[in-house]
Amino acid sequence: MRDAVVGGMAPLELLLDSTGEGIFGVDLAGHCTFINRAGARMLGLAPPQVLGRNMHELTHHSHADGTPYPDTECPIFNAFRRGQPCRLDTEVFWRSDGSPFPVEYSSHPVISDGSVRGAVITFVDITERRRAADALAAAKQELEQRVAERTRELSAALARTRELGAWLEKAREEERTRIAREVHDELGSLLVALKMDVNWLDKRLSEQPQRTAPDAQAMRERLRDKCRNMSRLIEDAVGSVGSIITDLRPSILDHQGLWAALEWQADEFARAAEVALDWDMRLALPPTLPEPHAMAVFRIFQEMLSNVGRHARASRIAVRIHDGEGALRLSVQDDGVGAPAERFESRTAYGVMGMRERALALGGTLAIESVPGQGSTFTLLLPLQG
Repeated sequence: MRDAVVGGMAPLELLLDSTGEGIFGVDLAGHCTFINRAGARMLGLAPPQVLGRNMHELTHHSHADGTPYPDTECPIFNAFRRGQPCRLDTEVFWRSDGSPFPVEYSSHPVISDGSVRGAVITFVDITERRRAADALAAAKQELEQRVAERTRELSAALARTRELGAWLEKAREEERTRIAREVHDELGSLLVALKMDVNWLDKRLSEQPQRTAPDAQAMRERLRDKCRNMSRLIEDAVGSVGSIITDLRPSILDHQGLWAALEWQADEFARAAEVALDWDMRLALPPTLPEPHAMAVFRIFQEMLSNVGRHARASRIAVRIHDGEGALRLSVQDDGVGAPAERFESRTAYGVMGMRERALALGGTLAIESVPGQGSTFTLLLPLQG
């Protein structure tokens, strides 16, 4: 039968047997008309054991899961039944011992005198390829799992770092509050008392009766000058202590609340930096923030203004504080020199990083819009709890 198909050409027979791919032909009934040795060997048979047998029933009768595979759905048979060539690598052939093996096969109709006479099928065992693909998929899955685990670990570490940062910030604020109170209660009171004592001494010296000694008057004047000088120094010290207290923790924040403190800070900055201030605060119902949140907002606002003072070279700033849709929006816009976006992403932009970390610790975000030559806008968006 093989000789009939190939025209009795022994060289063609040798060519078919020399290839490592399985090759067989079927007639219109699906019976094997020829098969090379490689193909028969992959099926676990010798070529004479295959010739004349229905190839679908012999090797393509079931799917990989063992369910029946009707020959009406077989792509191999459709090559000559419907004239539809195919190439697939998702199916299995079955060996004579009942074991399946994955194959890649192609089926092409054989046409003679305008009529389909059968089909020629080539196939290769892709067990090793499939095993390698499965190993690669398993390795990829394991890698993805490791990446996911490492990502979770890094996310957890970042969350812990942020929690630690929030805790450290809280600890710093508590320490600042403690120092401010001690400076006010102890050092401030001591300096005031000292000033009162010096003033008393000055008054007593001025009330002493005139001495007759030639240098008595001069001595008294020198003592009074010294007292007045000490008084001036103490006044300067009291002013310095007040300034330190304000820097550590503005008393207005405790006495009048966040919103008054923000306006006071904006006025102080505008006066010191000699810039025009456009202040616009519209709060439907001024929210009461927890003390740590209020301090964080205040520090972010201070850093926004500080950034303007250090880099912007602005002549005007606009401060907008609005609430709505469950969020607080605080923005500082300047008409300064601006900067490219990458400037604010620099590893050395510590002020920006600090503001962002504070905002994240509060569940908010910090947005920066800046165009060289057109100024910058820093916006804090903070969700408000109802």
